[in-house]
Amino acid sequence: MHKIQRLFNIQYPIIQAGMIWCSGWELASAVSNAGGLGLIGSGSMYPDILKDQIQKCKKATSQPFGVNVPLLYPNIEEHIKILIDEKVKIVFTSAGNPKTWTSHLKQHGITVVHVVSNVKFALKCQEAGVDAVVAEGFEAGGHNGREETTTLVLIPEVRKAITLPLIAAGGISSGMAMAAVFALGADGAQIGSRFVATHESSAHINFKNAIVNAKEGDTRLSLKQLTPVRLLKNSFADKVNELEKNGATTDELSNLLGRGRAKKGMFEGDMEQGELEIGQVSSGITKIQSAKEVVDELIAEYNSVIKSFENKFL
Repeated sequence: MHKIQRLFNIQYPIIQAGMIWCSGWELASAVSNAGGLGLIGSGSMYPDILKDQIQKCKKATSQPFGVNVPLLYPNIEEHIKILIDEKVKIVFTSAGNPKTWTSHLKQHGITVVHVVSNVKFALKCQEAGVDAVVAEGFEAGGHNGREETTTLVLIPEVRKAITLPLIAAGGISSGMAMAAVFALGADGAQIGSRFVATHESSAHINFKNAIVNAKEGDTRLSLKQLTPVRLLKNSFADKVNELEKNGATTDELSNLLGRGRAKKGMFEGDMEQGELEIGQVSSGITKIQSAKEVVDELIAEYNSVIKSFENKFL
């Protein structure tokens, strides 16, 4: 059993990313039941919704699961209290300083993992006392690092810098990609986009179909002046691109973005005016499956790839 399986007490070193509007209790519990670690994405949830989601997940699985918490969330204190009151065992934090809540969570027996996009913040995570680090490359969907460092470059750099268990993220949707990041020094793989296109995902069916139909080059890193985010191209993304080309101010971009743009696209199914957060690997996702089918395929392909390398270069 490897570091990540021991840390989370799971069968496979596969973590389903906690994504806004896409990863509720149905997806998290399905991934955990399939042998990975499912995460509830709390960034799009009011506190009472988060509490309900955690309670439903507990009923749906006896296996470990966790919650992803963006630290910039406006109701963060309420979210943290709910995590503690509901005795959530695993918390992935992101979008903020890991020092802020790590020690408080760990005092309550919670395993803490933080998501970073560069070596500098990976080192800050280690100093803050987190239990593991997710290093997420430029290919990933959703909010992204300003450095635009790819996963292939990021993972070995972070591996050299820290001694903590390391989870790779960004551009991973196959067993082949898992084998690649493990070869680079990762102990586990966090996968987002592939799990969005599952039956249990809370994403709108229009969004799932758009992912399945996506081709190479259909995503773009946008809104770099605000917070960089990788989006599927549509009318809204084209407007952002046009504004950015014309030197738009942050206020102009904020006004265009408005409120509820991600909900409009990913959860309500507006494929033209919604914000559609998804990774580059969407071009390789060709069907909507169950979460168990995805986990089983990932492991079977990983094992096949590893076996194919035996004595290959001797």
